[in-house]
Amino acid sequence: MVLKLDMVQAAALAVIVLFIGQKIKNKLEFLDKYCIPAPVIGGLIFAILSLALKQGNILTFDMDITLQKLFMTAFFTTIGFTASFKLLKKGGKQVFIFLGISITLVILQDITGVTLAKLFGLNPLIGLSTASVPMVGGHGTAGAFAPLFEKAGAVGATTVAMASATYGLIMGSMIGGPIGKRLIEKNNLLCPLKTINYTADAEVAVTKQKTEKHLIPDNFMNATAQILVAMGMGTILSFLLEKTGMTFPPYLGAMFAAAILRNMSDSTGKFKIYADEIDIMGNVSLSLFLSMALMGLKLWQLADLALPLIVMLLAQTVLMGTFAYFITFNVMGKDYDAAVMAAGNCGFGMGATPNAMANMEAMTKKYGIAEKAFFIVPLVGSLFIDFCNAGVITAFMNVFGK
Repeated sequence: MVLKLDMVQAAALAVIVLFIGQKIKNKLEFLDKYCIPAPVIGGLIFAILSLALKQGNILTFDMDITLQKLFMTAFFTTIGFTASFKLLKKGGKQVFIFLGISITLVILQDITGVTLAKLFGLNPLIGLSTASVPMVGGHGTAGAFAPLFEKAGAVGATTVAMASATYGLIMGSMIGGPIGKRLIEKNNLLCPLKTINYTADAEVAVTKQKTEKHLIPDNFMNATAQILVAMGMGTILSFLLEKTGMTFPPYLGAMFAAAILRNMSDSTGKFKIYADEIDIMGNVSLSLFLSMALMGLKLWQLADLALPLIVMLLAQTVLMGTFAYFITFNVMGKDYDAAVMAAGNCGFGMGATPNAMANMEAMTKKYGIAEKAFFIVPLVGSLFIDFCNAGVITAFMNVFGK
């Protein structure tokens, strides 16, 4: 039996899956500890249920994913609005250095993935599906690029990429703390314990400020308009990019258009970008996009890739740990902040910026404040690395996806 769902029904099911994931996350503390998103939890449960129904010849789902693509483009458009070069310049020299380090990590992850895939006799794009696509990129980038890989002949790329992204979220949180702790204690970088509660106090203050902020309904209309205008401009940019003969993710034009609008606003002051409302809408779009992407996973495709996948993911873990310990720490100054940034680098280098923040908060609660780390890591991890990662992935995809 095949159950067909149109695009509205599929979106409605995604909402139910999302709420189930949120309910489970609230009940199980370890899911929150490792920053596993609610749509990933709910989506994986649905994917496992789909696998069981298919294997039992009971039911298969046929879903119209048109709205998934819309939610994906909307999310990456909101990411584009965060790319303020004014903020990047204000961060100073070390922000550029850390961005350069992060780009180097992206390239090394992709080289590792492609090389191991070739050694196993697999499509190189399967290797990319275990590299910077799910690691630095996370579930959002995995859900955007993997379908392109599948169109290019990499069967199972979406399932591999989503599984790798989930692994990265957990492992990035597990290795960050021990690496930072080792660097601090080996190099005698302890900070005064009187600052031990700074991070917790600052977090409470930020949370209080956010809850006290009043959102204005009209601003949501303006934010929606800005997102749609950027998406419309993006279709033109995407059309021009395709004329180069290379393959680009469908959201790239919209993301660049949003970045142009943001920087026009910053430089001219002629109009306002409604950042808070855009951020909220971006989170909604990401949650629905991920729910639908995870719901469509074909877990049965992992069976033949089990051993290569394990080896490639372990290789990415070793790469991340080695890179953070020897490169990030040394290049960023070999001081206490550099050790905290190394822990944070593990967080977003294999998972997402919230994982990086969780790693750094755990360390600063024990050892003391690290102001520089708390400024540089989220600035690069949240604002600029997605742009750079998309460019590197696109280059690798066009070289190895032919």
